[in-house]
Amino acid sequence: MEAEARRVFGLYGYREIRLPILERKELFERGIGETTDIVEKEMYIIPRDPARGDIALRPEATASVVRSYIERRLYTQLKPARLYTIGPMFRHERPQTGRQRQFHQTNVEALGEAAPALDAEVVRMLMAFFEAVGLADRLVLSVNSIGDPVCRPAFRASLAEYLEAHRDRLCEECRGRVGRNPLRVLDCKQPGCQPVIEKAPSIQDALCAPCREHFAAVLRYLDALGLRYEVTPRLVRGLDYYVRTTFEVLTGDLGAQNAVAGGGRYDGLVELLGGPPDPGIGFAIGMERVALLLGSAPDRAAAFVLLIPLGDPALARCLVLAQDLRAAAVPAEVAYGARKLRAELERANRLMVPRVLIVGDSELTSGVAILRDMRTGDQRSVPLGEAVATLRALHGEGHV
Repeated sequence: MEAEARRVFGLYGYREIRLPILERKELFERGIGETTDIVEKEMYIIPRDPARGDIALRPEATASVVRSYIERRLYTQLKPARLYTIGPMFRHERPQTGRQRQFHQTNVEALGEAAPALDAEVVRMLMAFFEAVGLADRLVLSVNSIGDPVCRPAFRASLAEYLEAHRDRLCEECRGRVGRNPLRVLDCKQPGCQPVIEKAPSIQDALCAPCREHFAAVLRYLDALGLRYEVTPRLVRGLDYYVRTTFEVLTGDLGAQNAVAGGGRYDGLVELLGGPPDPGIGFAIGMERVALLLGSAPDRAAAFVLLIPLGDPALARCLVLAQDLRAAAVPAEVAYGARKLRAELERANRLMVPRVLIVGDSELTSGVAILRDMRTGDQRSVPLGEAVATLRALHGEGHV
């Protein structure tokens, strides 16, 4: 998954950045928002003396990327800065399928550009990753605009008034959110809250003219890129820094943990953390959830050929052959002679290796190995001196 992410993002001009796991707690309080669930309940905090401030295991990556963008003065380079990072995050959760206390994310951030075309391209790149790992047809892309500091306060007030009128029908957690962060109620998954949420005011009706124009342009570019999507007016994200474009990629195969990726625009975050007023947009992919969707069985072999030696002299020759194959860019694996031939052939089937090369004492004497096609069962003799060239040609032709 990580290899495909690096390949796809590289095609779009993104570079990898490595971030520390430990950051100042204040970074996440300011960046994510003090009334978010992450800051209030989920951060792992390591206390220090008051003069230096506490530190925290990072619960997400965007604030860390922006902190690095400011400290390393990346804003002085050509914009947008196209960055991605891959690594573990930490949240104090109740462990369940698709939700762990240590989990892995792939994060993408584009900083310094406000064009709605960038929003659409970032979303397209996200879906290109899911196409690369074979999941795009099983996922639904939801998009929304949650306005900006100009139009959102009025919507927030009307939403809070509506929720207050229906407080007795909300779960205990949502009743606490009404006064602190009413937008978070829209993200509640409790069945009892859904009837209230479904009839809540829509942010789409409250967008100011610039936000409405921006979102219309994003949808127009998504259409031009041929993406299928659903506009979900009550889609919000759990972090305070989001403005305007928000999006999620959803699955129906993981129960309550149905979001495998999500993101949006965060135009005020760089300035909030002490940098210039540069806009930004990004997303995060939950890698464990992607892995659950992919399942444990590989859809193709890691190696193209398994070399099976019959005896120690043959093993020595196979080790050298494997090195020559790898030098020729042919993925090769060596059996180490501990199993009988039948057991190794069964293992090759389980590994889904397309070819095996069998070398024993008689093959060493004659200088001819046995090349077997594991798909058809056909086999033929190949001179040992020509084995690398033969397998390289088969691998290059995509024979599997």
